[in-house]
Amino acid sequence: MLHENRQTNEGLAPLVEGESLNHPLASMTSWHIGGNAERFYLPANIDLLSEYVSLLPNEIPIQWLGLGSNVLIRDGGIPGAVICTRKCQDIVLQEDGNILAQAGLTCAKFARFAANRGFPDAVFFAGIPGTIGGALAMNAGAFGGETWEWVQSVTVMNRQGQCTTRSSHEYDIGYRTVVCKHAAPSEEAFISAIFRFPKKESEGMSKIRDLLRKRAQTQPIGTLNCGSVYRNPPGDFAARLIEACDLKGYQIGDAVISAKHANFIINCGQARAKDVEALMATIESCVLERFGIALHAEVKILGLKES
Repeated sequence: MLHENRQTNEGLAPLVEGESLNHPLASMTSWHIGGNAERFYLPANIDLLSEYVSLLPNEIPIQWLGLGSNVLIRDGGIPGAVICTRKCQDIVLQEDGNILAQAGLTCAKFARFAANRGFPDAVFFAGIPGTIGGALAMNAGAFGGETWEWVQSVTVMNRQGQCTTRSSHEYDIGYRTVVCKHAAPSEEAFISAIFRFPKKESEGMSKIRDLLRKRAQTQPIGTLNCGSVYRNPPGDFAARLIEACDLKGYQIGDAVISAKHANFIINCGQARAKDVEALMATIESCVLERFGIALHAEVKILGLKES
């Protein structure tokens, strides 16, 4: 167990300055739910990140975390090392007109940076509640746009802390899926990416404001949630299916299905991961029974159940 009242961390010692042991993770996620990390590290830059990864023995699993906006961390916490990239957030407009963005940069900041430089096709990133690293990992999208439509190349880091540049053609890209043709997901993590957008005359910032206004009208902005819980099935919408099962407002513990958008689950107080998982099980069972459709989670469930 990794919970503070049961974990002694006997035999563990920090590998580098700044690493913490038995670190609470709930506040590191947009749901404010979850147990502790056995090891936790928040590097200030890519060089320190590389050094830390190179020191981790291969038997210690690594879990990468950005803003924690599309993850559910279970109540038993995460064994191994959790690395948070949110301080690795450099962004540069290169001489060739491409944009280089590091994994910890928020998608909202990326959208504003691009829009202010004449790239209005990037404004959809304002609707993605996470980081560039998370967007790359799942081909995140919003308002009809998807991350990998615009990726030229990525820099990835392996378990030895070494960085490699890969072309976008080295990945099989689908709806909320990204698979490298040459490495397993556990072997590499996205560190940065180069994006290319066409230059256009457009009021990019006004587009962002319009998109955010639309988002606020349809989604429970300002609540503790992870974003969309489920992927949309082909030809339909997860929210429509859940609402048709009359599940809006259904609650288990302090986890409740949003009355504003049925594909959002809100932590309305002290929700536990087990409450959210029970709610998800109810949703999936009801949708399958009524429509014969198996919903697939967009949120990534991490860690151990509390025993």
